[in-house]
Amino acid sequence: MFNLYFTALKSLSVKETHRYLRIWIQTLVPPVITTSLYFVIFGNLIGGRIGEMEGFSYMEFIVPGLIMMSVITSSYANVSSSFFSQKFQKNIEELLIAPVPTHVIVWGFVVGGLGRSVLVGILVTVISLFFVPLQVFSWSIIVVTLLMTSILFSLAGLLNGIFAQSFDDVSIVPTFVLQPLTYLGGVFYSISELPAFWQNVSKVNPIVYMISGFRYGFLGIIDVPLLLSLGILIGFIVVLYGTCWYLIEKGRGLRS
Repeated sequence: MFNLYFTALKSLSVKETHRYLRIWIQTLVPPVITTSLYFVIFGNLIGGRIGEMEGFSYMEFIVPGLIMMSVITSSYANVSSSFFSQKFQKNIEELLIAPVPTHVIVWGFVVGGLGRSVLVGILVTVISLFFVPLQVFSWSIIVVTLLMTSILFSLAGLLNGIFAQSFDDVSIVPTFVLQPLTYLGGVFYSISELPAFWQNVSKVNPIVYMISGFRYGFLGIIDVPLLLSLGILIGFIVVLYGTCWYLIEKGRGLRS
């Protein structure tokens, strides 16, 4: 039975991987181009005027945030668009009646989002080497934060795909929720530079904790306690996973 479930998971994961690799010009290239523009505009042109931040050049400071921003958007977009496309084409019904647990379906889509986001993260990191030297304080923190964030936003994208009724619904959350939260999550600044009131407001934004933990892995500086950041990541993953599992298990909005 285990081999059967593993084969099903592997098949779904491979299918999702082939999907984004087949259209790599649309899935892998745009984040690299966008991040390169951020490096040129914010790093070279504006960074020189800002000077140092937290003891590092502005370019060095924003690199972890830009990598994390690419990871978040890639994992979310991959799963939400893939799941909704299958739901729109009625292919999802084949998965629902297949003799495999719902956990396999959830993880199959998550693995696809995880693979794409990690690949994008690596490409963006390579691009950053043309602008600043690579600094690493803790590889373990980088890997753990990257994987957990990728899983979290893959699940969030899956949730979006479950509720979406049209292709417009797939793009609403990234445009009006995810993107603003990411920009206000400390990508381009340290929340310690903000007045006390706005620091407290910023701490309501969960992306602050992800970027802060990821930046700690690179530079050894952090805006919020590391254990708190990891705890929030774990908490969100558990809640989103349970929600996605329940909705797919019950077929909410999926069965005709």
